[in-house]
Amino acid sequence: MNIDEVYFWTNTIKDWKHLLENDSFKGIIMDQLLWLKERNKVAVYGFVIMPNHMHIIWEMLDMNGKEKPYASFNKWTSSQFLKKLRVSNPEKITQHIERSVDRNHRFWQRDALAIPMNSKLVVEQKLEYIHSNPLQGHWSLVSSPEDYKWSSAGFYQTGQDDFNLLTHYMNRF
Repeated sequence: MNIDEVYFWTNTIKDWKHLLENDSFKGIIMDQLLWLKERNKVAVYGFVIMPNHMHIIWEMLDMNGKEKPYASFNKWTSSQFLKKLRVSNPEKITQHIERSVDRNHRFWQRDALAIPMNSKLVVEQKLEYIHSNPLQGHWSLVSSPEDYKWSSAGFYQTGQDDFNLLTHYMNRF
């Protein structure tokens, strides 16, 4: 992903495990997004966090040291997931073991999907898609998009940003 370009990004838990069913893991994601936003590393235009994946429409604004913000995001959330599991559910750690030169665990699948967003219409289509995710039959998490806490749907419906994270996409396009 390039700096100063908007992307639709899908990040999936390795092997589609439902690690993110627990709200405390979703909170780890939100904490890191907010940290990056407060340091002007990213702008977040929309998101949804599902039990085993997340979609986000965001823009990398600046490098975070020597790495792009999405790399920082993956590293920090992974380290926090591991810490949390060590305390709350150590037997689940084995589901995320990966022995390689640079790591012992992997939480996010390799090669997250990043699609450049170059128009208001495409952003609106992707927002509709991500906000509808919790309503899909195999999830059925809520009956209306704005009722799902872990999404930007409520922000676009009411204007209220409970996480103090979002930038309205119309401010960019």
